[in-house]
Amino acid sequence: MELTLTRTTKRKGCTLGVLAVDGKEMCDTMEPTWRDLKKERKVKGCTAIPEGRYPVVITLSPKFGKWLPLLLNVPFFEGIRIHAGNLPTDTEGCILVGEYNEESRQLECSTLYVRLLKQLIVEAKDKGEGVWITVR
Repeated sequence: MELTLTRTTKRKGCTLGVLAVDGKEMCDTMEPTWRDLKKERKVKGCTAIPEGRYPVVITLSPKFGKWLPLLLNVPFFEGIRIHAGNLPTDTEGCILVGEYNEESRQLECSTLYVRLLKQLIVEAKDKGEGVWITVR
């Protein structure tokens, strides 16, 4: 299964995007501020991950106490998860999923989309498929 996160808007306080599953748009995303790590320093807890392609697994998150998707082999980052949240302050580098509301400037239905994404990942793994995410 191939996930694609296409960043659409880079704001001072956050980075917005769209997540697609096997080419079909699923939901919106929110990450911390994007920084060009070739030109800027990573700011702990306040920097979006570098663009690239990463394997995805589901593991038990010690921080959240839940089974959540985890991106592997992200340069300069550890513990990058896809999880629920509404505002940029809800992430320290992870990817939040949901429906972006421009008026309130937050994600809605986040828990629902995490649940749906986890279900799709488990189904892919049960079929013996690898799961990857391309961030661009």
